[in-house]
Amino acid sequence: MDERGPILLFDGVCNLCSGSVQFVLKRNSKGNIRFASLQSEFAKEVLSNSNLPSNYLDSLVLLENGKTYVKSDAALRLAKHLDGIWKAGNAFMVIPRFIRNAIYDLIAKYRYSWFGKKEVCWLPQPEWKDRFLDQ
Repeated sequence: MDERGPILLFDGVCNLCSGSVQFVLKRNSKGNIRFASLQSEFAKEVLSNSNLPSNYLDSLVLLENGKTYVKSDAALRLAKHLDGIWKAGNAFMVIPRFIRNAIYDLIAKYRYSWFGKKEVCWLPQPEWKDRFLDQ
């Protein structure tokens, strides 16, 4: 499924999540990261074959090398695919997961009230369209 590189599943109506995708798109010059919204049929099918519910919206989900990563693991593993100094974000993996995920969960809990929510999923710019699996 992810032989062409990692796939990032994100909440397509969350402004923070959509902003994060745009951040990654601009800093992944290899263009090897692909994307799909968690609301898409693609994501629902992928999640139904994992230990996550098909309606999962609680976290970014990173599919990489046949494995599924969520929460801070997904975000920090994603960093190694970014350009420049952003690769160093992966170094935060040394912080115990329970601490990283507590911070992640706090932000996720309030993401709609702090950053807002769209009525429909965000659509990518035309030059990025081929990197989205749910178009």
